Amino acid sequence: MSKTFRPLAGLRPYRLRDGVTARVVNGERMTLAVVDLEPGSAVPEHHHENEQLGFILRGSMTFTIGGEKREIRAGDTYTIPSNVPHDAVAGPDGCTAVDAFAPIRADWENLERTDPFPPHWPG
Repeated sequence: MSKTFRPLAGLRPYRLRDGVTARVVNGERMTLAVVDLEPGSAVPEHHHENEQLGFILRGSMTFTIGGEKREIRAGDTYTIPSNVPHDAVAGPDGCTAVDAFAPIRADWENLERTDPFPPHWPG
């Protein structure tokens, strides 16, 4: 399989937590992740050295970044500076987000991975 071109559906998802999976493409200095959150699933407050930029493709989530809480929907973007605490709860229809991280998310390499399965997006 090409390392330059890969279908999203062919990537083996990382299980970030119950109801949250990420399909990841790593470059030399950054990670791009398509993250699917099942309805109502939560990512508890955490922080990491990686700067994180993202946008919502599908659905909605309530996101708290550095103490600022917002409900964001498809088309909305967000910026999370390095080491800023953040958490998220997916809306009633779930959520698909695209996240870019710099530097790469090397900490995800130790997480459980599943066999590829169809992503929530594109539908």
